[in-house]
Amino acid sequence: MLWRKGRASDNVVQDTGGGGGGRGFGGGRGLGLGGIILVVIVGLLFGKDPGQILQMLGTMEGEQAAPTQQRTSAPADNEQTLFVKTVLGSTEDVWGQMFKASGQQYPAPTLVLFNGSVRSACGAASAAMGPFYCPGDRKVYLDLTFFQEMQTRFHAAGDFARAYVIAHEVGHHVQNIIGIMDQVEQAARNGTPMQGAEGLSVRQELQADCFAGVWANHSQQQLNWLQAGDIEAALNAANQIGDDALQKQSRGYVVPDSFTHGSSAERVRWFKTGFTAGNIKSCDTFSAAQL
Repeated sequence: MLWRKGRASDNVVQDTGGGGGGRGFGGGRGLGLGGIILVVIVGLLFGKDPGQILQMLGTMEGEQAAPTQQRTSAPADNEQTLFVKTVLGSTEDVWGQMFKASGQQYPAPTLVLFNGSVRSACGAASAAMGPFYCPGDRKVYLDLTFFQEMQTRFHAAGDFARAYVIAHEVGHHVQNIIGIMDQVEQAARNGTPMQGAEGLSVRQELQADCFAGVWANHSQQQLNWLQAGDIEAALNAANQIGDDALQKQSRGYVVPDSFTHGSSAERVRWFKTGFTAGNIKSCDTFSAAQL
């Protein structure tokens, strides 16, 4: 991936001390339902016990919040930071152009780089949870050590595999902006199951994969920066972090009723759907009879 051809975003910042005192979804009363769902999803995604994560967060919430510290721009001379800035810049250009074409303005998210742990509007989080998007503050959170874990644990190497991870989280931001996340939350309150192979969580995650594919299509049109093997690297990353692959790795067996992100085959399929079509209208996972 010739990623240096892209424009670096100004919306990447470095968390400098774990402060911030972010409010939870429950109006300042801890994580709330939305935060708990987020913990369960990321816990299962990365093979962690959600109960242990919740216990850890409960301890962190009980402690006095650290004073808010200044968050400064991420160091521009760091290779990985510059990569993140450039990929985020491309997502801004792609989604900004697409929103403009429909008569709307795209409010770009901020991407927060952190080390070890961070506090967001969704509550406290550790690097063990992996990258995540918080709809409460419209920010993407990323500990750069996850890129190393991708290579060593998930066997997903390559610049474009890492770009796919960022684009997936930005896909959640797009879902938030256009109201899909609100619809999912409302459907969950009305009793529609979140978990399971056909659940709302799987459909929401697969749509973010599809949105990442749409971004990949348009970024290639704008920059012509993909090289041989790049798409395969992204598809391999999607394959490695399917629910079935992760459950086999952590448990030794697969439990479809606990799926939150979709199977490996489904994640690959929906990324490819978005990349081939280049249009978010192709990403209606919620109406799809077969995922």
